[in-house]
Amino acid sequence: MGGSSSLLPQEALGEYQANPFQHRICHVFSTSEDGDDSMSFEDFLDMLSVFSDAATSDIKSRYAFRIFDFDDDGVLDGKDLEKLVNCLTGQGEEARLSSIEMEQLIRNVLEESDIDKDGTINLSEFQHVISRSPDFVSSFKIVL
Repeated sequence: MGGSSSLLPQEALGEYQANPFQHRICHVFSTSEDGDDSMSFEDFLDMLSVFSDAATSDIKSRYAFRIFDFDDDGVLDGKDLEKLVNCLTGQGEEARLSSIEMEQLIRNVLEESDIDKDGTINLSEFQHVISRSPDFVSSFKIVL
């Protein structure tokens, strides 16, 4: 099948295309064996299910973790956190944190989240952090 955006309904494209994690979302939900992150209709339905209001916090947090795990190694490390912050703050140079600010932010995040102090955030630690964020479930969605 073609690129992932060709299979999305036109109404969904606006919010999806504005999402800074659109490439990671395609990667996580794609079952394509070609490695091109294209999405079948079934993949698209799976994505809509996870991003719907009906999805549980557990399901949403598992997929959020996978989306934020940029190198797909099963943990969020400093490099993943840096990419996450850059996605959230924008790609422009003026929006980027200085290297000192980034290091401090990553240190703070790990200090708060890394319960076993191994220098990474695993799924369980991520879910613990998410459980303290009441807005997570309602904000982890795509509105059509």
